[in-house]
Amino acid sequence: MNLVWRRVDMFPAVAILGPRQCGKTTLAKQLGGAYFDLEQQGVRAMLDAQWDKLVRGQELIVLDEAQSAPEVFPRLRGAIDESPGQKGRFLLLGSVSPALMRTVSESLAGRLAIVELSPFILPELPPDRLDDLWLRGGYPQGGILDAEMFGPWQDSYLKALVQRDLPAWGLPAKPQVTERLVRMSAALHGQTFNASRLGSALSLDSKTVASYCDYLEGAFLIRRVQPYFTNIRKRLAKSAKVFWRDSGLLHFLMGVGGLEQLFSQPWVGHSWEGFVIEQTLATLAAVGKMAQACFFRTADGYELDLVLDWGVERWAVEIKLTSDPSREIMDRLNRTARMIEASRRILICRTAHPIDTDTLLVTDLAGWLERLR
Repeated sequence: MNLVWRRVDMFPAVAILGPRQCGKTTLAKQLGGAYFDLEQQGVRAMLDAQWDKLVRGQELIVLDEAQSAPEVFPRLRGAIDESPGQKGRFLLLGSVSPALMRTVSESLAGRLAIVELSPFILPELPPDRLDDLWLRGGYPQGGILDAEMFGPWQDSYLKALVQRDLPAWGLPAKPQVTERLVRMSAALHGQTFNASRLGSALSLDSKTVASYCDYLEGAFLIRRVQPYFTNIRKRLAKSAKVFWRDSGLLHFLMGVGGLEQLFSQPWVGHSWEGFVIEQTLATLAAVGKMAQACFFRTADGYELDLVLDWGVERWAVEIKLTSDPSREIMDRLNRTARMIEASRRILICRTAHPIDTDTLLVTDLAGWLERLR
């Protein structure tokens, strides 16, 4: 919330983007102001009727699901341009980043700040909730606050997205095809994205599959992490890796209901890797820090799970589901980090004995996120 307040004080308009039911509306209502849910036809009509009175006032105007009413954006631009020095006038909430960002780029470029809101992240919870957060995900109603909701909530949430929201947002696929795509992309979690192979399984061409995945990414379901390229004499991975952003949704789709069952899965390491990456990037977004996030992989097996490029330096990050990292892991991290000329090597694991030097950090996830903050 502190970041949102800072942006409200700096810009005429602020957009909060994030998945459905991650807490955007709750946060906005805590900020106060006149609230309008633009998915409701009657509310849009009321906003239209009261527009002149509202924009002449000093009250913050909150427009929820802003992508549902693109006709509002030219009026926003006009109101902002009439009083360009007035800050904190409009707060926009959106669940579909491509649709909203397309409209923003056309109408509000340079007039609006963007803040991405995620479900709960570890710094917002007691430290002993790490495994609960990993297993059930961070959605407030998805089990992190009430364990009995895990499973039924994810089922209802995904059905609503597949059958109602994604088609309404423009995804042309039939719901049955979308559901298969969702489940197959969960099975690819942590692996390189191959649109041709996925399309073959769905009887679709690769371009169609890639465009459908754009909708999943825009709805904050998946994240595609791009490969890092550098000038070395090795062949490098060229395809993105795909991750489900919320670990609770991933585990539901993969049929996992408990922690013991999760640890018995052959893909548990991929699950942990994706969870740590998402917690990292969501924490950076929450504090307003920016870094280019990639992964690095050579054809002969050298890999970094995450490369954070800050512009002036690069950090090489390796993620392991172990409490006792071996000397071999450390040596390989150092060797791979040198390939990209990283200034800092970071191993995120489950250790109780952190190491922190000028060039090396070995830490648990809570310690890592605290350093990022």
